[in-house]
Amino acid sequence: MASKYITKGLKRSALTVALGLCFAGGVQAQSTSGSIFGKADAGQTVTIVSETGLTRNVTVDASGSYNVVSLPAGSYKVTSGGSTRDVVVRVGSGAQVDFGGATNLDAVVVVGSQTMDVDVSQTDTRTVFTAEDLKKFALPRDVNAVALLAPGVINSTSYNFAQSNIGSFGGSAASENAYYINGFPVTNPLTNLGATTLGFDSIAQQQVLTGGYGAEYGRSTGGVVSLITKRGTNEWHGGVYAIYSPDSLRSSAKDIFYPDTGHYSAASHYAADNTRPQAWTDNKLFDYNRGNKSESLTYGLWAAGPIWKDRLFVYANVERTEIDQETSRVTGNLQGKTSTGASAISATNRAQAYGVYNYTYPRWTAKADWNITDDHILELTAVQDNGKTDYEYFGFDYDTFTRNDVSYNGPHSTEDNSRLYIGKYTGYLTDNLTISAQYGEQTVDHVPDALSGYDASKTYINALSATTVPTQFAGITNPQPYLTVVDPSQDKTKGYRFDVTYQLGDHELRAGLDQFEAVSYIGDRYTGPGYIWSYGKLANPNEAISGSDGVGSPASGGGYGTDGYYVSKNYSSHGGSVSTKQKAWYIEDRWQVTDNLLLSLGLRNDSFTNYNGDHLAYVEQKNNWAPRLGFSWDVNGDSSFKVFGNAGRYHLALPNNVAIRGANASTNTQQYFTYTGIAADGTPIGTNAIPLLNTSKQCANGGVSTNLECGTAPDPATVAIKDLKAHYQDEFILGMQRVESDVLSWGAKLTYRDLKSAIDDTCPSECRIFNPGEAATFLIPNGDGTYTEQSYTAEELGFPKLKRKYFALDLYAQYVQDDLFAKIEYTLSKNWGNAEGQLNSSLDTGNGGQADVSVTSDWDLPELAFGADGLLPNHRKHQVKLFGSVKLSDQFRVGGSAIVQSGRPKDCKSYWPYAKTGLYNNGFYYFYCGVPGNNPPPGAVAGVDYSGAILPASPDYRFSPRGSAGTGPLTATFNVNFTYTPNWLEGLTASVDVLNLFDTQTATAFNPRSANSRSTVDPTFNKVSYYTAPRTVRFTVRYDF
Repeated sequence: MASKYITKGLKRSALTVALGLCFAGGVQAQSTSGSIFGKADAGQTVTIVSETGLTRNVTVDASGSYNVVSLPAGSYKVTSGGSTRDVVVRVGSGAQVDFGGATNLDAVVVVGSQTMDVDVSQTDTRTVFTAEDLKKFALPRDVNAVALLAPGVINSTSYNFAQSNIGSFGGSAASENAYYINGFPVTNPLTNLGATTLGFDSIAQQQVLTGGYGAEYGRSTGGVVSLITKRGTNEWHGGVYAIYSPDSLRSSAKDIFYPDTGHYSAASHYAADNTRPQAWTDNKLFDYNRGNKSESLTYGLWAAGPIWKDRLFVYANVERTEIDQETSRVTGNLQGKTSTGASAISATNRAQAYGVYNYTYPRWTAKADWNITDDHILELTAVQDNGKTDYEYFGFDYDTFTRNDVSYNGPHSTEDNSRLYIGKYTGYLTDNLTISAQYGEQTVDHVPDALSGYDASKTYINALSATTVPTQFAGITNPQPYLTVVDPSQDKTKGYRFDVTYQLGDHELRAGLDQFEAVSYIGDRYTGPGYIWSYGKLANPNEAISGSDGVGSPASGGGYGTDGYYVSKNYSSHGGSVSTKQKAWYIEDRWQVTDNLLLSLGLRNDSFTNYNGDHLAYVEQKNNWAPRLGFSWDVNGDSSFKVFGNAGRYHLALPNNVAIRGANASTNTQQYFTYTGIAADGTPIGTNAIPLLNTSKQCANGGVSTNLECGTAPDPATVAIKDLKAHYQDEFILGMQRVESDVLSWGAKLTYRDLKSAIDDTCPSECRIFNPGEAATFLIPNGDGTYTEQSYTAEELGFPKLKRKYFALDLYAQYVQDDLFAKIEYTLSKNWGNAEGQLNSSLDTGNGGQADVSVTSDWDLPELAFGADGLLPNHRKHQVKLFGSVKLSDQFRVGGSAIVQSGRPKDCKSYWPYAKTGLYNNGFYYFYCGVPGNNPPPGAVAGVDYSGAILPASPDYRFSPRGSAGTGPLTATFNVNFTYTPNWLEGLTASVDVLNLFDTQTATAFNPRSANSRSTVDPTFNKVSYYTAPRTVRFTVRYDF
């Protein structure tokens, strides 16, 4: 019989279970279910009844314990010995309900969705938000924005899309996350960036996992976002709602200006710019944002209820979101003038400088739940996630900040249409044996713009402006408005999984398998004849345009090249159908060693295979073993104090995009010329090929290609090294949670993550996929179907050992009393190493980070890794997050959220100290800062390796390791919600949300490129790349019945 102290503790624990927002617990990262467990007198019957009438009767075992698993998330009544408790089962969590010694406890009624946070049945790290939470905390209607409230999750900054911000979880790259809807993976199969979503009002629960999940789930080295849809119950309900965010109450976005470099002003500039005032950019307007407009309207309706009481239920939601935006599209010296008074912005760009956009998202969600019997459940889910963008470009005058009504070859339209279907069966075969089986498939069709008025006979002309061509030609307009032709593309996924759970005494045994297949088709090429002309200018005519690619100086080609002008003929085409197959099986034992100690012992085996356009495997990674170990110690035996921990290995497959340029035929070449004039259609006249310094990068069409993308598909056996290891990470977590009183709880957690193996490409000549920082064996074709193996040690390849580490201390405190809930989280963390992971944010100059997932530039050449060890882009040393709500009366409630965090580490990048053959000739790749000059390589004779004058480096040119250029400013965003629920009309709710209450638009990233040639400072160095979003106001009215 329980002691008096335990009875008191159980009473507190029951409140804990009833009130619920979890900080830790749960092993089911993809799960749609949870469990109910507890203590009662041996032989006693416990009856569990869901809001759909699903009934489970279990008998308490000889040790006085019971455990019911695989229960659909939702509300339940638990009865035993004449006592009834109301509890909420949260996804992936356990709800503890004890009887026996606690039978004198009054029924606990669920109030809201917050908890005192101690779930001793689980060992992982998660936060679960319910539909009610999402209304109270004043958040953007976006699952990624919700995830940012979880500990250790930050906005990745460089991978934000039109209507969504992708997070970095625990120091990992934004592509290393996994997303699920009702247990089925919906992560973007092409790039792993982002995911299919659903109408926000359809979400019943959103689970955010940041580590420690069990062996049954994997394929993530970042975090997991799992969405559970609403479902029907035994009563019919419905509602309508409208959400409006007016432009008139939106604050003006900040403009972005050129920095003051001291080298691009009327008083101080390079000699080559004496007669080119359009190059005097210091402190001038670069990006006009204050006139941008944005307004949104969402409206929807829903209904849910029984078709057959206690047996068959349906839920349906239909929602439509319309977003109208108007923005300036052009960046540059927007108000600059040439020596003749003409605009520094080309006529072509001015004619399409203003964009008018309408985004439409018609979404619906439908779910059917069939309790065939109390022992057999069937769930069916269907989701439509469509998006259409209608847009048109108009002319804009940056002197008067006014637009005209002349359409630039419009209107235009693109579409993304997604359908998702999921079926799941759960069978409670005995009190101890449960099985589940799931199958799902999704098709996403991407419909490109029809290119209204497209004329294939015209060639696209790039960079016809006063800064790139002689002044007399700057007024010529580009005759071809379209750069690329994009084919209709498609992503298709399908997958199944089977799981079995068996309770054997103190052991909860689990086993299962799953398979997932993703197929993607994509294709694009340059318009017109398949190539474009692109003009450029070097301040020093004798400087090599690209010494690393063997391209000589403009002066060596004669014509206008003697003044530094040149033009390139660029070819580009990519595409094909690619696919990946992922298989896994697992076993796990959740062993209740004592009444107070739970051990979770698991083992997972993952296999990944990637195929090229001919469906030939170019990467096979089989038998990737991932052990998982976790524990939960109920220190006092009353669920008031928990110590938990886990250790595990997590693998991640290559996404489909790797094959597009790495395993399929791909063309990306440039031929360089000088010229003596430019025709009225923008094509060069009197072209003369610029001599090549060497032909190591030359393709058959005469152009050069940095990565030898010459239009032929590589042999699949040579795309990757022999015995390529999978991308995987080891993780260790140790934490505790403590309930101090009926209203206050707190906790702490230490996390350490170590990326042990990554996959990227290396490109000494042509690119090959390998494991960075490790020995490698390359297969060299002999031409007769056989291969010669060439093996290299890591030292011979010249790369340092891969390093990405993350360490964090997470603290939280939570207060729950009556109608008040408040939670504060603090994270002290460090994210450091020489690689971000699958992505490379360090190349972000204001247009996003490098999105070539797992084929970044990080490991292309050994020189790129020199100085790369330091604080990584996703490092935020301090993070404070607050959210909560208080009910002021029966009619009024106030809630909100806030995120305050340190800034992003800053880099300063430049060219390699000298124009070394084989290196990328670009100023944002290398960890040096300043202007390097045009010096010959060590030991070379001046005038032999390079033509023209030798220019010394600037006095401040220096080695600049990653993250050593300072830190961006602290960012702080506060959101508030006011809700009115009038007594005079039951079911009516009106609310106002103010997002970014204090309109703190803070810079979140800066351009790291310090030099734009080997002899000149980059005019945009240290320019702000992004600001946090301006203040917006959102009104919501809903009527539920």
